Amino acid sequence: MAAGSLVQGALFTVMVVRADLLRDPAFIHELAQQIERSPRFFQNAPVVLDLKDADGFTAAAEFTQARQLLHEHTLALIGVQNAEPAQLQAAAAAGLASFAPNATQPGRRGTRSSESAAVAGIAAPPPRAAARLVTQPVRSGTQIYARGTDLVVTAAVSPGAELVADGNIHVYGALRGRALAGASGDVAARIFCSRLEAELVSIAGHYLVSEQLPPEQRGFPVQIALVEDRLAVTRT
Repeated sequence: MAAGSLVQGALFTVMVVRADLLRDPAFIHELAQQIERSPRFFQNAPVVLDLKDADGFTAAAEFTQARQLLHEHTLALIGVQNAEPAQLQAAAAAGLASFAPNATQPGRRGTRSSESAAVAGIAAPPPRAAARLVTQPVRSGTQIYARGTDLVVTAAVSPGAELVADGNIHVYGALRGRALAGASGDVAARIFCSRLEAELVSIAGHYLVSEQLPPEQRGFPVQIALVEDRLAVTRT
């Protein structure tokens, strides 16, 4: 009984940052500006370093430095992905966990701000199952995940709630929380809502936080799509 309580499945949203970007002063400056615009969203946000094609990071001290750099920007480094054996050993010595990469191969397209949120996949998505339907209001602190399919919500989504879908997200009500479509890397996924008041919207790792949403679209029915590696918000 005790072991069953210790081992349970759960889904969490983390930021994935390419390790080599931490050596780019322009990226660090851009990251600082982004955090300044949305400090509450980034406060103590967990970060996983993507080590794919990254040079170095074979000593624990390098991960300690990365942790300190991210900590100075209110972010918490918790682990790595795509690590080579020597990098994995160094990360473990620094007290970091190892995470499996996304199911789809990460692409290198996209703006640096989008790469800091997650690595966007570009592989063709698998066939989807029937959409997951939610008819009750989604309250603060609730997370709903539609694995391998679309998510349809016919009620309001409260601030602090989170919707995640591998496919599209439809909200027939006010969207005040977070909506992350194309979570497994489907760049063709879209977000539709009857009233845009979101804290964050994301498609395949490209995101916009509340302060970046077009003010003229707030409070209106919109659709959000990924166009040329940027999120486009249009009224419907």
